[in-house]
Amino acid sequence: MEYRNFGSAGVKVSPIALGLGFRGQSDPAAAERTILAAIDSGINLIDCANVYGLMDHRDNAGSSERILGKVLKGHRDDLVITSKVCSPIGTKPNDRGLSRYHVMREIERSLKRLDTDHLDVYLLHAFDQDAPLQEQFRAIDDLVTQGKTRYVGVCNYQAWQVVKALGVQRQIRADPLMTIQNPYSLLNRALEREMFPMLRDTGIGAMAYSPLAVGLLSGEYEPEELPPDHTLWGSIRRDWYPKALRGRAAKTLRAVRDVARERSLTAPQIAFAWVLSHPEVTVAISGADSEEQIVEVAKAARVRLSQDEVNRLDEASSGLSMVLDDG
Repeated sequence: MEYRNFGSAGVKVSPIALGLGFRGQSDPAAAERTILAAIDSGINLIDCANVYGLMDHRDNAGSSERILGKVLKGHRDDLVITSKVCSPIGTKPNDRGLSRYHVMREIERSLKRLDTDHLDVYLLHAFDQDAPLQEQFRAIDDLVTQGKTRYVGVCNYQAWQVVKALGVQRQIRADPLMTIQNPYSLLNRALEREMFPMLRDTGIGAMAYSPLAVGLLSGEYEPEELPPDHTLWGSIRRDWYPKALRGRAAKTLRAVRDVARERSLTAPQIAFAWVLSHPEVTVAISGADSEEQIVEVAKAARVRLSQDEVNRLDEASSGLSMVLDDG
């Protein structure tokens, strides 16, 4: 595994991170083994959030942090850990958003679940129009000063919102953002229009989530065929499937499979390698739910696509920006 600077910071991370959304995992023990398999594969960046949890668990929110907290014992000093705040964690008026009240409360809860005294990166999970930006970024900067997080980033911002946030941080003399986290894949290239030029200009890095387009590029699906019942798109997303994997999206999947076959690799490895071929992207986040999946994906960090292969994939996916409306 070759490590790289995390966004604009000096800390070194693996180009592939493990995200703990666990959309397809309901067994805590299997989730722990997945995290350990990632570590054994050389992955040192684990991406979490206060709302992440195991599938089908009634008390879902926070369970991923608790599982990660068990694994951290004996590994904490070798891992870079992120968590997030903003998304709803309850129904009460202050159970969401980026007010100082919510931010300060939620980091304490996250640290308790993780059984650690600090996060390495605290990410604002969404753009909050209700709380003043100065309030948001003063609160986050106070957490940096207190040592409860080392760095700050944002998720799901548009380019103009990142620029606005940087302006507020300069105004209040706060540490600047070091990374953004947004969806990016062969089936969702929207970042290339405005976000990538802004990142090149500012030096901020990007964490690309959903590089397999919520599994559509996983190799489990066939264009013009019904999705397998055991898969995400064969169960809770079944109605969306005919709209998602057709036309240019289907052409893109075929191109990924062709390149994978020629290289004796898997479709996920090619999809990850394409995302990481873009210098704006620091890290591609895997949503692997099992040991086997994360071990396979981790190998993509060593895959280098030729310019011809990149061109073929670019041509197949040209114009795709919002095949999917979420990560």
